[in-house]
Amino acid sequence: MITTDSSLLGDRWAGLRPTAVNTILAEVRAVQASGRDVVSLMRGEPDFRTPTHIVAAATEALAKGRTGYPDNRGEPALRDAVAAKLSRDNGLAYDPATEILVTTGATFGIYAALMAVLREGDEVLLPDPIYDAYQSPTVLAGGRVRPVRAAIREGRFVIDDDALNAALTPRSRVLLLNSPWNPVGTVFTESELRAIGDFVVRHNLVLISDEIYEAIVYGNHRHVSPAVLSADIRSRTILVNSLSKTYAMTGWRVGYLAAPTAFISAMFLVLQQSSRGPATFIQDAAAVALAGPQQAVEDMRKEYAARRSTILSALSGVGRVRALAPEG
Repeated sequence: MITTDSSLLGDRWAGLRPTAVNTILAEVRAVQASGRDVVSLMRGEPDFRTPTHIVAAATEALAKGRTGYPDNRGEPALRDAVAAKLSRDNGLAYDPATEILVTTGATFGIYAALMAVLREGDEVLLPDPIYDAYQSPTVLAGGRVRPVRAAIREGRFVIDDDALNAALTPRSRVLLLNSPWNPVGTVFTESELRAIGDFVVRHNLVLISDEIYEAIVYGNHRHVSPAVLSADIRSRTILVNSLSKTYAMTGWRVGYLAAPTAFISAMFLVLQQSSRGPATFIQDAAAVALAGPQQAVEDMRKEYAARRSTILSALSGVGRVRALAPEG
């Protein structure tokens, strides 16, 4: 085996860490390879198949030869479908020509957003606990993570103004939020988001809103995108989303960003030097997913809700365990 002198490596990677989900997934696969059965509860991957009409759209696009380079901003039909979806589901108006960018999944969307807005040494305010895969792209973009301590009140995790103010420093540049909140299950209410948005505006921050779980909410809870709350909040919000969770399309690697033009222009340059966007035939299928029938989305949500009830019921009989019912 040929070995490489570590001095030949750069130093930008040194602050990166494997994500917890992939570390555990490697352990799961190793056990499976030994012939043992494993029940894995370690990552947010739907166990449903992608709806058939979406698969058929990809097959049709392939048959038509849609295999060349895509429009790096995203195929026009998909950007139009994203804009229509944001209007239909979120009450948001974004110009598909200048305010929407198609990405290789939400993971790349987060990376592009951080690369576009962070300066060396800037801080990203992150609720704690939160999905750990936000930390390494922050470091890669030259930033530092600044945890915002969560509290548990009335059976749910919350982030309040006191916690935000305690975390804030002169180097704070970004607040990264996700709702429904991974991994604790809180769906932020409109009033909570308005308070967070006002904090962002007051302190001249950028809000990166990861909304990939928006379709998986339970009971009377509903997803609200913070960009809908005011023009001031919208002007400094980068909305990140993907089709992975909503349409069981994790392996397709297709998502999108919606933001004011200046943000999109900067993130577009990051994308051009990196992934250049999903394959054309995948974008065609994604447009069909967003614009087509949505019954499969509701069917999956109902099944998740039923499983949630089963798990909560089972945990209620375990001594010294207090299960907080996830809102999403």
